[in-house]
Amino acid sequence: MTVTYSSKVANATFFGFHRLLLRWKGSIYKLLYREFIVFATLYTAISILYRFFLTGSQKRFFEKLSIYCDKYAEQIPVTFVLGFYVTLVVNRWWNQFVNLPWPDRLMLLISSCVQGRDEYGRLLRRTLMRYVNLTSLLIFRSVSTAVYKRFPTMDHVV
Repeated sequence: MTVTYSSKVANATFFGFHRLLLRWKGSIYKLLYREFIVFATLYTAISILYRFFLTGSQKRFFEKLSIYCDKYAEQIPVTFVLGFYVTLVVNRWWNQFVNLPWPDRLMLLISSCVQGRDEYGRLLRRTLMRYVNLTSLLIFRSVSTAVYKRFPTMDHVV
């Protein structure tokens, strides 16, 4: 289940943003704290083992093993993985932006498809556009806090 903090993010100040990061529900910290604890524990154990319990020849062997592992870790560059991730995020954002309903395109389609210069055709086109504007308002109201503040209840929408 997604936990939304859009009202908190919209009103967050520069120095108050850290309070938003420390929220527990749906937080990145809640998602990653187990892995971080395991990583920190293993790193500390290996560091203590290297510094206090290994002999000189064992330390050199460990250093050679570290260099060998580092050589093969460079085969997949971090910039490539980061670029792939950024591309994925930007494509997801762009798809959301493209799928937003823009009334202008639909208005042009309605004006070209609904024929008639009489009163009935004009009223039909106007009613259809009112419905399109209403659906756009309802969608934007559920996404944007500024629109929700402008239209907080259905009476305000009416």
